[in-house]
Amino acid sequence: MAEQHHGLAIRAADRTIRLKWHRLRRSLADPLFSSPILRRGAELGASMELDFRIRRDHGFVALHDETLARETTGSGLVSLATADDLRHIRVLPGNHPPMLSEDIAEMLAGAHPQALLQLDMKDNLDAIGPRGIDHLRYHFADATASLIISARDLDLIVAVKKSLPDLRRGIDPTSPLLRILKDEGAAAAEAMLHQDILGPSEPDTIYLSWELLLAAADQGLDLISVAHDLGRAVGAWTFNLADPQNGFDAAEAKDFSRLVSLQPDQITTDEPDATERAWTKLCGGAETQSKIGSGMT
Repeated sequence: MAEQHHGLAIRAADRTIRLKWHRLRRSLADPLFSSPILRRGAELGASMELDFRIRRDHGFVALHDETLARETTGSGLVSLATADDLRHIRVLPGNHPPMLSEDIAEMLAGAHPQALLQLDMKDNLDAIGPRGIDHLRYHFADATASLIISARDLDLIVAVKKSLPDLRRGIDPTSPLLRILKDEGAAAAEAMLHQDILGPSEPDTIYLSWELLLAAADQGLDLISVAHDLGRAVGAWTFNLADPQNGFDAAEAKDFSRLVSLQPDQITTDEPDATERAWTKLCGGAETQSKIGSGMT
């Protein structure tokens, strides 16, 4: 019987590394942010990610852009659209209705214990305001075990921490770390990561680009070990195969193998199923059957 691949995780050196479904996709051919994939991921226990934008009525919608024009059949600012407005437009490609925060909360009810959905907040605290925070608390208070929230705005993360202290939090200091690594070196980058981890946002997970992780390793700095030593998980983003059907080329195999050797807790990809197949093939089928490890974020 052929081995099944669900794009949940890979195994390496007796360690499970989760594969996070970037923008709720199992393949680049999938539409963005669709409810069938969220439902399936919740059922399987997948790690998933979607972008969140504030609406005029203080709820949220799963969209990336500040405006509706590129991603949907609508127009104008997302922040000026109500739930009713958004139910009358469609996400492109796919022609499906945008997912609202209220819908997402319902879909997470009864989710697999290992299912984890990252809500990546694209607006800052000033735009979201107290009523947006109240909306999150009202709709997601019973789903905190299945959620992690992330944002560039650390003030927003702190505000969410105060309102929903049991909700896991993630931060992404990739851009400043890249600058510091280039301009000031590995020691300064390590010091900055320490500062971010121990700051007021108290993150559970640190999101770092895979290119940064390899660049730091080239300078003798293992950023993942730094985070692990402080009790934090690390998610590496976003590794996509150039040719998902045929797996890794030589350069991708080298980079992905190096990344895996650094032992991130998860790797984000728009091609989780293909990535799992490619890793299984690369390793000759050994130690790669998908299974979810306990407690990973």
